[in-house]
Amino acid sequence: MQTAISRIQEHIGDPVSDNPPLNRDDLEEVFEDIQADIRFDHELNGCLNCGICTATCPAAHYYDFSPREIVQLLWTENLEGIYDAMQEKIWSCAQCYTCAARCPFGNSPGGLVMIMREVAIKHGMQSAKDVLRPFSRVMLKLISTGNQLAPDMINPDHFADWGPNIAKIDAPLKLLRQAIPMATLNTTETAWEVNLKTSVELYTIWEMTGVLDQLETIDENLFDVISDIMDEKREDYEDWLDEQDADEEDDEEN
Repeated sequence: MQTAISRIQEHIGDPVSDNPPLNRDDLEEVFEDIQADIRFDHELNGCLNCGICTATCPAAHYYDFSPREIVQLLWTENLEGIYDAMQEKIWSCAQCYTCAARCPFGNSPGGLVMIMREVAIKHGMQSAKDVLRPFSRVMLKLISTGNQLAPDMINPDHFADWGPNIAKIDAPLKLLRQAIPMATLNTTETAWEVNLKTSVELYTIWEMTGVLDQLETIDENLFDVISDIMDEKREDYEDWLDEQDADEEDDEEN
């Protein structure tokens, strides 16, 4: 009787490496979190190993990244390979989803990468911290004010640590806006202020959906700053509500 061959990778550790093997329990926990995501079974249906996804992937042309490798690692449940890919490779994906449009099996390597990124954040992996650190100021402005960065803030003065690459997006914004006028202009001079109630509601959504828990895992200092800001906003909102109630009582008395 012929024994069925399992597609699941059993070996943990590189047999030709001096590095100690990773703890299997930790690797299994990471994979179980990936597999438990409601999107996982929709994004991974099998793999012919045809390579169409990698052939059409823009990131694969410039980085050590292969959508096919991601699918194969997850399909064979190669725990160590999955963990290794989460240390660097998954952050090369541009999330264009060309792979999903081309795959004859209906897989979405880009969708799987998104799940792996979220699990990397959940587990506080160093790769997630390194990738998200440059965006801390963007996250601070967005979460604390409900507003995006104004384009004219993206310049060498504000982002000196970006190096020479900042010159690529240092555009003549005023000239461009004369040609393509925008209602708000989206500049630091005209950027709108988000309503206090809306700001508190946004914070509550991020809190209830676990976004802030993930932020605390990645950048505890940023989490503390945002928490302080939102505590103040909640107090201000409560004071505003009290003032409204007091005004209503005065109106009724008069």
